[in-house]
Amino acid sequence: MSIKGQAKEAAGYVKEEAFEHGTSPEAKQKAQEGRDLRNEGRIEDGKAPKPGAPGTDKP
Repeated sequence: MSIKGQAKEAAGYVKEEAFEHGTSPEAKQKAQEGRDLRNEGRIEDGKAPKPGAPGTDKP
């Protein structure tokens, strides 16, 4: 596991959690950016991306 991948995953998680309950289009966009960043970090560390719906463990 790389430090860079772990940092991206953590930062993406924080950004997603901060904006996932917002109702504005900007909040939804920032939550998606967080998910994308988190998945980018997961891929760098050799893990599978989380493709499921936000807030669930389902694919």
